[in-house]
Amino acid sequence: MKINIYYGGRGIIDDPTLYVISQIEAVLQELNVKVQQYNLYEQRNGITALPNTLKDADGVILASTVEWFGVGGYMMQFLDACWLYGDKEKIKNIYMAPVVMSTTHGEREGMMSLAAAWEMLGGLPCDGMCGYIADTTRFENSTEYSKIIEKKTENIYRTINQKMAVFPASNQAVINKVAVAKGIDLTPQESEQLSEYASDDNYVRTQKEDLQELASIFRDKMGQDEKSSGNSEEYAKVLRKKFTPVPGIRSKYKIVFLDNSKLKPIVIDIDNSKCDCRIADENDCDVIITAEEKIIDDILDGRITFQRAFMAGSIKMKGDFKLLRSMDQLFDLKND
Repeated sequence: MKINIYYGGRGIIDDPTLYVISQIEAVLQELNVKVQQYNLYEQRNGITALPNTLKDADGVILASTVEWFGVGGYMMQFLDACWLYGDKEKIKNIYMAPVVMSTTHGEREGMMSLAAAWEMLGGLPCDGMCGYIADTTRFENSTEYSKIIEKKTENIYRTINQKMAVFPASNQAVINKVAVAKGIDLTPQESEQLSEYASDDNYVRTQKEDLQELASIFRDKMGQDEKSSGNSEEYAKVLRKKFTPVPGIRSKYKIVFLDNSKLKPIVIDIDNSKCDCRIADENDCDVIITAEEKIIDDILDGRITFQRAFMAGSIKMKGDFKLLRSMDQLFDLKND
């Protein structure tokens, strides 16, 4: 049996939660339980990837400290990541015991909020522990408190080991009704990049200017490209030539040239191993890409990918972002 401990405090020396989880770990190890502790403050830059660590866990302990109000930001970030990226089918079989110590007030509310959050994720809550600790030294030296921790830890072990039944809770209905999370078909890293960079106007503007400058330099050095300027059919020929079939992809793309009225839109119709590139202006496309001619040149010359151009703000896209990512697989545009 394996139990993961996720500690959401700040890691300060006199944090009573650290003492409690060290006692819990000692008891569990005596019971031959494999224990893995994750300190969220140490992994704050990679919290969005931590839901992957739940896959091999039979139970988890969410431990945090109330220092002024609530269980703290690191723990909430972890729960957000579980909601967005966690495997709900796996979580629904994982027991969770909340451990909340308070140096001010609100330990019971904190424990209840963790239990409610886990139920909304579809998981199984079990009895945890909470307490108000005014004097950490006295708390750590108390044999009575140690016995309480030991007893409650044994109850947590018994619940997880015996897979005790849990009454259904109304919070669990949320995942199927009121607040179903919209599927995000992005990795945590891609999602962070989109939220961080796409909202930074200065970054987008700088990247766009840099890309345009590089494109001009490359065009000057390379001379006449294999495409004839002002001829959409030449772009279509390059796309046909570079097409690489990807099984299971059926989609229709349209490329619209922003700065050249002479260039007509290109429609790319993908049906598994078939690729039909034609000059047309059709409305029933899954993805519509709008960009300047020089950006399309850079993409087709392999100097930048469709996805990177979108992240930098060089192209605009309407439709399914997953299909835009697929274009970098469908067309072998890397430099030779």
